[in-house]
Order: sequence, then C-alpha cells, then structure tokens
Amino acid sequence: MSAPISGFSKLTKSKKIDWIVETYFSNKEEAKKIIKQYWNTNITLQNLHDEFIENTITNYYLPFGVAPNFLINGKMHTIPMAIEESSVVAAASKAAKFWLAHGGFKTKVLSTTKIGQVHFMYPGDFKTLETFFNKVKPQLIADVKPITKNMEKRGGGVLDIVLKDKTEDISGYYQLHATFETQDAMGANFINSCLEQFAKTFKAESEKQLQDTIEIVMSILSNYVPDCLVRAEVSCKLEDLPEDDFDAEKFVQAVRIAEVEPYRAVTHNKGIMNGIDAVVLATGNDFRAVEAGVHAYAARNGKYSSLTHAKIENGVFTFWMEIPLALGTVGGLTNLHPLVKLALELLHKPSAKELMQIVAVAGLAQNFGALRSLTTTGIQEGHMKMHLMNILNQMEATEAEKETIVNHFKTNTVTHSAVVEAFNALRLKK
Repeated sequence: MSAPISGFSKLTKSKKIDWIVETYFSNKEEAKKIIKQYWNTNITLQNLHDEFIENTITNYYLPFGVAPNFLINGKMHTIPMAIEESSVVAAASKAAKFWLAHGGFKTKVLSTTKIGQVHFMYPGDFKTLETFFNKVKPQLIADVKPITKNMEKRGGGVLDIVLKDKTEDISGYYQLHATFETQDAMGANFINSCLEQFAKTFKAESEKQLQDTIEIVMSILSNYVPDCLVRAEVSCKLEDLPEDDFDAEKFVQAVRIAEVEPYRAVTHNKGIMNGIDAVVLATGNDFRAVEAGVHAYAARNGKYSSLTHAKIENGVFTFWMEIPLALGTVGGLTNLHPLVKLALELLHKPSAKELMQIVAVAGLAQNFGALRSLTTTGIQEGHMKMHLMNILNQMEATEAEKETIVNHFKTNTVTHSAVVEAFNALRLKK
C-alpha cells in the first residue's frame, strides 16, 4: 500500500506525474508515455485544460460526433454528441432521418423556474417564525440586489421566497425555499450566491428580532427542477408510417411496460439519457446535475417510471416526453472550452431555452431508435456490429484485417466469441 503524500496539490504537473508513476505503476516509462501522449501540443490550449480542474495530469478523450438531419420546429439541426458508447450517434441519426420524412420533432419549453434552499433549524414556535419571515422577506430580496442586478437586466432574478415547515420530517427543520429565473445561464453560482446572502441576512435579523436562535445548516441550489420543463414529441398518421420495420402497436406496448415496471423503466430511461448526456457534455453543461434531476422527476409520483409516453388515437401515433432540464449557454465552460464554443455555433448559437429543446429531442430520438429496434429486429445485432470495431482494436487488427472481418460479418451474426474465432482463423491463414 502506498504512503500518503502531503502537499500534492502544490507540486508541479511534472512532479505530480513522477510521484504517481513511481508509486503506482510497475512499467513506469509506459505509464508516463500514456499520460503524456494525450497532452495537446498547443501549450496555451493545454494550459487552459489544465486549469479546468485541480491536479490535472492529462486529458481524457471522448469521441465527439454529430447526428445530422434533425428537423426541430421546422428548423434543421446537426446535433453534436460527446459519448463513448457504440451505436448512440448512429441510432440518433437514424431516428432523425425517420422523422425527417414524417414531419420532424415538435418542442416547447413549458417553464424555466429553478430552485434553491436555505436549510435551517429553529426550536421555537412556527407562528412566531412565520411572522418574522413575512417581516424580513423584503429585506432578504433587497440585500441580494447587488448580486441580481445584472441578471435582472436580462429578465431574470429572484422570483419568490417562501418559508417551508419541514418539522414533520425532522424536528425543528425549516427551509427558505426560493425560486429563480436565470435566463441563458444554468445559474448555479448565481443561485448559490443569492442563497448565502439570504442566509446571512436571515441569521442577522433573527438575532435582533427573535428570542430563539436560528441555526443555518446549509444554503444550496437544488438540481431537482420539476418546474424547468421542456416537451418534445413526434406524431404521424398510422397510414403514413412504414409497416416493414415499425410496429406502432407493439411500440406503444413497450412504452406502457416501462411506465409500470421499474426494472424496465431504468434501462428505458438510461437509453434516453444516452442521447441527452451526449449533447449536455458536448455543450459544456453539467450532465451529473441533469441526470440527478431527471431520475428524481421519473420517480416524482412515488414509483420510478418511464420518461416517455406513446399513444395511438384516431389513427394517429404520438410519442412524447416532458423532461426537466436546467441548461446554460453562457458561463462555465461555454466561454472557455473551444469545442464547446464550436458545438454551440454548430447549433446556431442557441439560447438556453432553445438548447433545452434540442437536448430533449436528442433524448426522445434515442429512445425512439432503441424501442423501434427492440420491438422489431432486437437491438443486439445492430449494437454488436457497431461494437465490432472495438473488438478488433482490442486485438490490434491491421486495417486489412479489419476490412476482411467487417465484410465477413455483413452476413454473419456478431458476437465477441465469433469475432475472436474469425480473427484467429484469418491470422492462421497468414
């Protein structure tokens, strides 16, 4: 077991690597080579990446792909996707092409409210606390004016603050529950700054006006944003849909199963997030926050369920989703990361609301593609064909060998063992 190290963060990048290599790796030269081969040769660009986080030693690459042919509200889009999983970009592209011929995607932002909370303890009477809160509320809002001034110029700011009694859950526990509009910013830093000022004012005024002591526990935004919603949908007359590779009735049944069966719903929603996370990453947004909020929303009725829904009514097939997405197109990495700036320009420099709609469409398309395959041919054949190149790269196949094996599996079922067998047979011939 390695010994702990003191002052690691103060070491130079080179010294950090030396310590890691000496401490953890048997083949030290190979480890150092792998670490350094991912450095960017542009020193300025590498320094920019080094300063995104702490203790950076190298870059970790994900493929940055694009899915074309998305018709969204009558406007064509090519959607950037950063993801390592085989078949995601292909499935999204295939779904985009399918709906391009059937009217495209329709989207609408339903609301954009975000939430933050000051969590605090108070041992006294609720009515006394409520009277104090109503009296101090204007002061809470006034004291954050230096923080909200610029946001208000853009149409955002603090929407409201309410006092919530949570004593049924924890004795003496209350919240200042605040709602915000952050326009094109995701708004995490803005919201947290406001909340910390609320807490400071609330505490200071309570010491002047209340006999019982208020204890501030923490002040933090919530990544659960059930009132920051976007809807995406596709619809088409049944008679206009192809019958050879799309079974609308079975598709609707598959969605209903995900609505009632949590074991299926988790995998179903994971497929949706394949599309969503890939675009969130490519545009420099926080996919972890999005994931947490989305899965909480999927369980908002007390049971984890499908995020998408489908129906056939009056001869019309409709497939839709309403999903919470707190995204930004200004601030954070959006102004720093060159690929993020490129991705946003590729998307016609969207506002936060426009980006919400594009991301929701990517998730809906991904789910459509998965369910279309599951209810017709199954997903494994297509997925394994996409995974074929990964298997060949693991075996260090040459370009000529890859071409031969790929041609072989155009008419044969791809499994890992079948690929290994075909590869070994090819090598034996040589």
